[in-house]
Amino acid sequence: MYNEYFHFSELPFSIAPDPHFMFMSTRHQEGLAHLLYGINHGGGFVALTGEVGTGKTTLCHCLLQQLPENIDIALILYPKLNAIELLATICDEFRIGYDKHQQTLKNLIDALNQHLLSAHANGRRTVLVIDEAQNLSLEVLEQVRLLTNLETSKTKLLQIILVGQPELKDLLNRRDLRQLNQRITARYHLLPLSLEETRTYIRHRLIVCKGDPDLFKENAINKIFQLSKGIPRVINIICHCALLGAYSSDVRVITLAIIKRAAKETLAFTNDTPTRLKPLLAILALSCLAAGLYYQTQAVTGPTPSKSKTILSSKIPEKAAIKQLMPIKIPSTVDKHEPVAEVKPFSSWLDNPALTLNAGLSNTLKLWDKEAPATQKVDCNTVQKTGLLCLFGRDNWQDMLAFNRPAILEFSLSPGIKRYVLLTAVQEGQPTLHFEQDITFPLADVLSLWDGYYLLLWQPPRPGMKVISPGQSSDNVEWLRQQLTAADSVSQESKQPQFFDADLETRVINFQQVSHLTPDGKVGVQTIIHLDNATGAKGSPHIKQD
Repeated sequence: MYNEYFHFSELPFSIAPDPHFMFMSTRHQEGLAHLLYGINHGGGFVALTGEVGTGKTTLCHCLLQQLPENIDIALILYPKLNAIELLATICDEFRIGYDKHQQTLKNLIDALNQHLLSAHANGRRTVLVIDEAQNLSLEVLEQVRLLTNLETSKTKLLQIILVGQPELKDLLNRRDLRQLNQRITARYHLLPLSLEETRTYIRHRLIVCKGDPDLFKENAINKIFQLSKGIPRVINIICHCALLGAYSSDVRVITLAIIKRAAKETLAFTNDTPTRLKPLLAILALSCLAAGLYYQTQAVTGPTPSKSKTILSSKIPEKAAIKQLMPIKIPSTVDKHEPVAEVKPFSSWLDNPALTLNAGLSNTLKLWDKEAPATQKVDCNTVQKTGLLCLFGRDNWQDMLAFNRPAILEFSLSPGIKRYVLLTAVQEGQPTLHFEQDITFPLADVLSLWDGYYLLLWQPPRPGMKVISPGQSSDNVEWLRQQLTAADSVSQESKQPQFFDADLETRVINFQQVSHLTPDGKVGVQTIIHLDNATGAKGSPHIKQD
């Protein structure tokens, strides 16, 4: 078609999930890291959600290429099955023998359990990936949950990864599925690309097919982002149609006008939002064919007045292929002042037994311009004497970063052996950790070993402030009103500004929901820190982020 015209080695914007065109944005790296974390720590469920076309299947490809050799994996692509059919499909994927004339739940579960025990005894681990999991019925989801009951006295025998559209999140939040939801050890929601990532994505695909990376003008890329909302699959469709139109019109550069014409032919029939893309993407792809005819007509006659199952192989590639496609690389734009850890893997940096909690607290106090007493061990009691307090918690990466404070991350190397390293910055999505100096690592490497536990220091905005509860009367309540106004820009008059009334509790709950905190209406330490951030948290060091 237009490959020869633009000197492409192959089509740059196919919607097929071709690993040759693998583009790992920061969000994709984080998503992959969460999947690897869940698998490496074993047991329970991992949930990956994202809008249609955001790259969930791409992450599944990457996951297959990153798994250790001792992992056996099965992939279920079409889960609209009843419980027996699903179990039979799982057995088929793992090549487990069973009586096909006596397919009962008991027979299938017994066969699967025997296989899992045998695999465990041979030092192998078993992973089940279910794609389009939002289509699972409640009955089947309950059966899937029960599969995680297959275990030894010390470990779960089956790791399950649920991949699906945003409806999966809503499904898992149902009260009657709370037992399953509580077993999810890692979860990640994959967002669309940003404008800068869209620009990089388009250039990346053009470079892979040996094309001109500057083929698309800047205003054309801006329009593509606006139309696609950053969804890679829609970006591909628009770009493909634009290239087809440029070829038909004998134009060598993709301009804003060409993008608008392509969009008119492929997107004009709907004002869809991302949540409605699922039934439309196939139609968009077919519309490109019609667009090609349109452009050819335009080129010859000029404009006329208007009258009017993705198959993902579960076979793990050979080692050589894995090395060629991955690993995730650190962006070249990392601040030149921060050394990049390329000489040895991140895990090797954790071999140092001097990475104690005591050392981590000492380094953190320095960021607060406070000195720990040299004559005693630094712990949270010591920290409290400096006017600061410790907050110890467990969170996912994004929620931990939302505190915007330097945090000491806990890494469990083996039972009883822990290391503590201070997180000081995040540059281009990659974490900077303090060893003897600040060093930047790939996020996927850090998350593959981090168990979610952290400790950070914070300073109460007012002396003694730790909890502000509904019904309370104090100066702290007045501070709470001021911070909420700074956060939500709503100025709410009150005859008793120092009283924590029902209206104020509603505002607190709304703020907690937006901040991904427990919406209980009680202002505890985590909510206080987020509220303090609303006015800059003066006097507190922050994680350097660009």
